[in-house]
Formats: sequence, structure tokens, C-alpha cells
Amino acid sequence: AECVSGCVCPEGLFDDGKGGCVEEKDCPCIHNNQWYSPGQKITVDCNTCTCQKGVWSCTEDLCYGTCMIYGSGHYITFDGKFYDFDGSCEYVATQDFCGDKNSSGSFSIITENVPCGTTGVTCSKAIKMFLGKTELKLENKDYKEIQRDVGDDVHYWNRTVGLYLVIEASNGVMLIWDKKTTVFIKLTPDYKGKVCGLCGNFDDKSNNDFTTRNGLQETDALKFGNSWKQSSMCPDVTQEIKPCDVKPHRKSWAEKECSIIRSEVFKICHSKVDPIPFYEACVHDACSCDSGGDCECFCSAVAAYAQECTKAQACVFWRTPDIC
Repeated sequence: AECVSGCVCPEGLFDDGKGGCVEEKDCPCIHNNQWYSPGQKITVDCNTCTCQKGVWSCTEDLCYGTCMIYGSGHYITFDGKFYDFDGSCEYVATQDFCGDKNSSGSFSIITENVPCGTTGVTCSKAIKMFLGKTELKLENKDYKEIQRDVGDDVHYWNRTVGLYLVIEASNGVMLIWDKKTTVFIKLTPDYKGKVCGLCGNFDDKSNNDFTTRNGLQETDALKFGNSWKQSSMCPDVTQEIKPCDVKPHRKSWAEKECSIIRSEVFKICHSKVDPIPFYEACVHDACSCDSGGDCECFCSAVAAYAQECTKAQACVFWRTPDIC
């Protein structure tokens, strides 16, 4: 209705976001609040995107899915749902024996969770991996193989990469373990929508990840988690544990230590991976690990965020002689 003073680009030219005017072919693209010039490439998951005329053009390869279990009961499903579940029992992390009684699955990964600290939270102490007729048990920084009578032959390889033990199987399943409380499970895209367990169903939708063993959709993490226990002898978990309320004197220490996740150190990553759930998980763990190993719990929690940052192409060097 009235004139407003300001600048516009001449007919046929476009604002380039930096105060200049360019032709359409020279328009920049934006990703995670950063500007990229035409022709620049970025990697998103396992695909490469190229900036063309202001829009991203991406390859459409199917990518590995990753599920992470770490610290005292934190889970990030294949589809990226973040939740907490503390139960002292063995639980199905993921398997491809789902629903259909006749389906012959090729693998199953079980996590054995035990209390860590005195507040009642639990950590993954051991992992069992069933591949055809081979059973691998990972605990106490080592693994052993048990041959069973039934099942197919599934070949696997193991190697050590830095802090991690990596087990890779011929059926497209990969397990990465830090020999403490963190485990990553990677699956090839062939398993999309065909797995179940605490890691969800890997169908690219996070809103249906809480599917119980009987195939029901749950909204409550406790009911969902309880349905995946291996033994009916274990008690159900009835309430969520808040270790900082149980040990209030540890809370300020935990918040101070964990603030590194929200600090300048990780600034490059904040726009790519939301730090808040990782910060809250870190405070939860630092409060709960009160029987030795408190630094280990804190370091695992920060390492989990650093790992997600690396996946999002934001490499952060956060370990120092004083920290972890």
C-alpha cells in the first residue's frame, strides 16, 4: 500500500543472500544455515548433493541404517527416534524374525542390560549376536564364538578400528562395539521394514518405531521396551528412573561437565544435529554412574554426540588430555 525503502535486484537477476544480485544459474543453495555456491557438493548420509541454480540435486542411493544403544539406557532407532529405556534383563535389540511365524530370519542381536550405579539405571553389559548357526557373545572387552546345531552358515569377519571392535557379516549386518556400553548396529537397505526390536523397524518413519513384539503400536517407551524382553522371569519396568532427582548432589557436577556438548567446541555441529537430547542423556548418565566409572559414562555420552556429528559431516576434535 505504501512505498518501503530498500533494495531489489534488477529484472531477471536474483538476490544471492550476501547482498549481491546474480543470474539464476549462479544462485547459491542453503543447507543447515550455510550458503553454498553453484557446483559445490555436500554429502548427506551416503548421497552426494550438488548445488544447481539454487536447488540441491542429489543422488538417490539407499543408505545403511544405524541404530545406537549407549550409556545408561539411551536408544536411537534406525529411523532416528531418541528414547530412554532402563530394564535389567536381556532384550531384542534387532532381528529379522518378525511377525510372520514362517519367516526364517537370518540374524538376531540381543543386549543384556544390568544395573550400573546405585540409582537403578541400566547399561548394556553384554551383546549376543546370532548369525545363522553361529552365536557370538561380546563381553568383558572380548568376544567368543559358540557353534549351534541349527541354522545356516553365515560368514563374518572381525577387525579392530581405534577403540571399536567391528563385526561384519555376509548377510549385511554389522555391529560396532566400544567394548564398554556403546553399540552401533548397521544394516544394509535390504532390511528396510523387515526388522523389529528396540531399534525399531527401519522403514524411514520414526512415528511407528514403538511396535511391540505382538505387533501393536505403543506410545509408551516402557510398555514397548518390556515387550522385547527375552525372559518372562525378568520383572517389567514400571517407572522411568530420574537419577538426578535420586542424587541431587551430583546434578550440578553433571550439568557442568556435560555443558561441553552445548559449548563452542561443538558449535559446527549444532545446526546439523540437535545437541539437547544428547546433553540431557549426558546429564542423566553423569548423575547415575555413582559407583566408579563416572568419567567413562560422561565420555561415552559425549562420544555418542560426536559420532552423530561425524555422520553429519561435522568433525569435532573434542578429546583433550584433561577430557576423556
